Amino acid sequence: MMESIAQLLMGLACMGLISTAFGYLAGDGKRRIARRARRIAAPDRGKPVAGPQLRLDSHGALDLLIHRLLPKPDAMRARLAASGTGLSIGRFGLICIIVAIAVAILAILRGMSPMTALLIGAICGLKLPSMVLDSVTGRRRAKFYKLFPEAISLIVRGLRAGLPFGDTLAVVSREVVNPVGEEFRRMSDQVRLGQSIEEALLSVGRRIGLAEFNFLITTLSVQRETGGNLAETLENFEDMLRKREQIRLKVKAMSSEATASAMIIGALPFVMMGLLYLVSHDYVITLFTSHTGHMLLAGGATSLTIGSVVMSRMVKFDL
Repeated sequence: MMESIAQLLMGLACMGLISTAFGYLAGDGKRRIARRARRIAAPDRGKPVAGPQLRLDSHGALDLLIHRLLPKPDAMRARLAASGTGLSIGRFGLICIIVAIAVAILAILRGMSPMTALLIGAICGLKLPSMVLDSVTGRRRAKFYKLFPEAISLIVRGLRAGLPFGDTLAVVSREVVNPVGEEFRRMSDQVRLGQSIEEALLSVGRRIGLAEFNFLITTLSVQRETGGNLAETLENFEDMLRKREQIRLKVKAMSSEATASAMIIGALPFVMMGLLYLVSHDYVITLFTSHTGHMLLAGGATSLTIGSVVMSRMVKFDL
């Protein structure tokens, strides 16, 4: 009875931690605006507030603490900016902590020892949010690359119509959807505030991390130093981007058969094990209950991993 109550309490604690994380992510913007409004409206806003204050914005105590603990905080901040999620280091660190605690509690509920559960929770807290962040960044970068030729086309048409390059950035920010519109909107705002176009482009280039965007920066820098027809240069650049996308789609279509074959071959061992488990449970369970079965499973997993890596390398092409 006591064990069931303990498991129930630990499950409720896990759910509370997860709901707290979602609450911080969903309502942080509204809370920050409300806090600012209260500080402005408060008559004694110049006096220090009693009690400990934990802020999660870019200048909060949690951010400062994680900034000191991380070996490369600037690199982490660049990764968060590239994802486009708007997360600060403090919020990301809080998510990692909550994931680690939640996984550790679930592992303890499954019967693992506390030390093993803490180790698994620490690994998951470090790896899972980072993997999700890399996935979001990759999708955002791929979407930016897909819409980038359209942005270059708008810039070319604006230049041919007689608009300055700075005004074409504002046109792109209005006409192209995010993330291209969002990044060009930042560039346009930076230029209006007095920053040079090269510096605004470099900041976006560091955040996006696309070789094609860096080529645009190089093109503009060379054109400013040597002169020439910028509209024609950018039009050739747009044509090159569209041809590269066509080649990439052709390669993807040609390698789709090999990709499907690799997925089928990789899934066959698991499908056959599932079928054998349904037909003959005692025959398959020996793999999980005997030392020889453990060795066979380890050998099969190793060979399957090596084969999957080799097949993925065979069907992957860098363009």
